[in-house]
Amino acid sequence: MKITALDLQGAFLVELDRIRDERGFFARAWCHREFATAGIRAEFVQANVSHTSKKGSVRGMHYQEPPSKEGKLIRCVQGAIHDVVVDIRPGSSTFLQSLAVELSSVNGLAIFIPNGFAHGFQTLADDVDVFYQMSDEYEPDLANGFRYDDPLIAIEWPLPVTIISGRDAAYPDITAEKFSAFQ
Repeated sequence: MKITALDLQGAFLVELDRIRDERGFFARAWCHREFATAGIRAEFVQANVSHTSKKGSVRGMHYQEPPSKEGKLIRCVQGAIHDVVVDIRPGSSTFLQSLAVELSSVNGLAIFIPNGFAHGFQTLADDVDVFYQMSDEYEPDLANGFRYDDPLIAIEWPLPVTIISGRDAAYPDITAEKFSAFQ
C-alpha cells in the first residue's frame, strides 16, 4: 500500500496496492508495520459501517471530545463519497482548515484521520456503504460536532444537500474556543 501525508498534519491518504488477476484484485487494506513506518500509531479497537440511501446526503461534522483519542481509518466500500476532515486542534498550524478527498469503491482510497479532527462526508451516489476502523471506542457522552454548513469552516459540498439528520443540522455555530480541550 501507498501512504501519503496530506496537507493537514497527521492526516494520510491510503492507496491500495492491488494484485490483479482474471478474478479481479487482492489488496491489503491495513498493515500495522506500514502504518507505523508512515508515522501512524493507531491500534484499531472498533469497526463501524454506515449505509446511506440517498445521493447528496451529509453525515457530519463529528468528533469525540477528550479524553477520547479517537482516530479513524475511513474507506468507502460501495458507491462514492466526498469525505471532509477539519483540524480542530488549537495548537496546530492548520487549525480550522479543512480538506476533502473522494473515496469510492472504484478508487479504493482510504483516509486516516487522527485524534483532534472532525469528520463528515456527502454521498455522491445512492446506496453508499462506508467502513470505519476506530482507534478508540465510541463514547456517547463525548460525541460532538458542528454544522455541515458552518460559515467559519465554509465547506464546499459538491452537491445540494438532500438529507441531513436533525442532530447534525442542529449543531450550533462554532468558535475557536469550542476546541480548547484539544490543546
